[in-house]
Amino acid sequence: MDNFFKIRRKEIIICLFLVAATLSVYLQVINYDFVYFDDELYVIDNPNVKAGLNRESIIWAFSADYAGNWHPLTWLSHMLDVELYGLSPMGHHLTSLQIHIANTILLFILLNWMTGAVWPSGFVAALFALHPLHVESVAWVAERKDVLCAFFWILSILAYVRYTRNESKTNYLLLVVLFVFGLMSKPMIVTLPFTLLLLDFWPLSRFKQKTYKTQTSACRILIALIWEKIPLFALSAISSIITFSIQQHGGAVASLESIPLMMRISNALVSYIGYIIKMFWPINLAFFYPYHKLLIWNVLLAGILLLCVSALIIFAARRLPYLVTGWLWYLGTLVPVIGLIQTGCQSMADRYTYVPLIGIFIIIAWGMRDILTKWQSRRILLPTFSGIVLVFL
Repeated sequence: MDNFFKIRRKEIIICLFLVAATLSVYLQVINYDFVYFDDELYVIDNPNVKAGLNRESIIWAFSADYAGNWHPLTWLSHMLDVELYGLSPMGHHLTSLQIHIANTILLFILLNWMTGAVWPSGFVAALFALHPLHVESVAWVAERKDVLCAFFWILSILAYVRYTRNESKTNYLLLVVLFVFGLMSKPMIVTLPFTLLLLDFWPLSRFKQKTYKTQTSACRILIALIWEKIPLFALSAISSIITFSIQQHGGAVASLESIPLMMRISNALVSYIGYIIKMFWPINLAFFYPYHKLLIWNVLLAGILLLCVSALIIFAARRLPYLVTGWLWYLGTLVPVIGLIQTGCQSMADRYTYVPLIGIFIIIAWGMRDILTKWQSRRILLPTFSGIVLVFL
C-alpha cells in the first residue's frame, strides 16, 4: 500500500511539472493576435464560424468542404470559441493551449499505463510538450485541427489498451467512436490502425500473449490482429477517399505535371531525415518551406540512411522492441503528409511532426534508460540529462 501511494505521488508530481513547464513556455500565446495565413479562412473572415454555434452553422460544419478539408469537429471547436470569446484571439489561443496540455498529460498516462516505466513516459511527454517543432501546431489558431486530432488519437489508444485488457464489444465501440471523432478533427489520424499494430508488438506484447494461449504461428497471430482492426482500416479508407476527393475538388492536390513523382519521392526521403535533424537541432524553423531542387547526393544519402537505420532496428527487434515501435511509428504516421500525394505547395511543415515525433521520443527515452542501466550514477545522470535537454528546448 505504501508503494502504491509512492508511485501515485510520483505520477502526480510529473503531471504537475508537465503542466507548469508547458504553461511557462506557451502562456505567452494568449497575448498574440491572429495571423493572416489561414486564420482568416478558419475564423476571422469565415461567416459560418463567426456566427457561433447555431443550427445553420452546425449543418454547415458537417456538410462543407471549405478550405479543402472535411473536419466538422474542428469547425465546431472554432465556433464554440466564438461563442465564448467572440473574435478575441486570446480565447482562441487559450483553447489550443489547453488541448495541448491535455494531450501532454494523456500521453504520459498512456505510456505509463502501457509500460509501467514512469521516468521514460514522463520524459517523452515533456519532449512532446516543449519541442519547438510543435509550436506551430499550438500557437497557430488555424492549426487547431492538429491538437484536436492528437487529443482523440491518444484517447483512441487509451481506449484500445482498455480493450486489450477486456476484449468486450463496449470497449471496442468506444475505440471506434473516438477514432471517428479523430477523423472528424483531421484525417491524418488514418494511420491509427497501423499504430495499434505496432503497440501490439511493443509494449502490449499481444503477439506473445496470443502465442502462449493458442500456440499458433506468428503469421496467424498477425492476421488475427489485423482482422480485429478491419473496421478501423475501413474507416481509414473511407476517410482517405473523402479527403482526397474534397482536396482534389478544391484544387489543393498538386498534379504530377507541376510536381513529378520522382521529385515527390526525393523530397519524401530528404524530409524524413530533415525532420529528425530539426528535432535534434531546431533552428531556422519557418511556417513555410517551399519546394526546391534537391541535389542527387542528398537524396541518395537520405535513402541509404533510412535503409541502414531500418535494417539495424529490425536486427535488434527482439532485444530492443521499442526501437521497432518508435521507428515505424515515426515513418508510418508521416506517410499521409510526406508529400507522395501532394496537397499545397510546401515541401515539409513543422506541424506535421506533432504526432510522428512521439516515436522518436520513445526511442530516445527508453534508449537512454537502457544505456545508463549499468551505471551506478544513473539516478543522477538521467534527471541531469533530461533537465539539460528540456532547458535547451
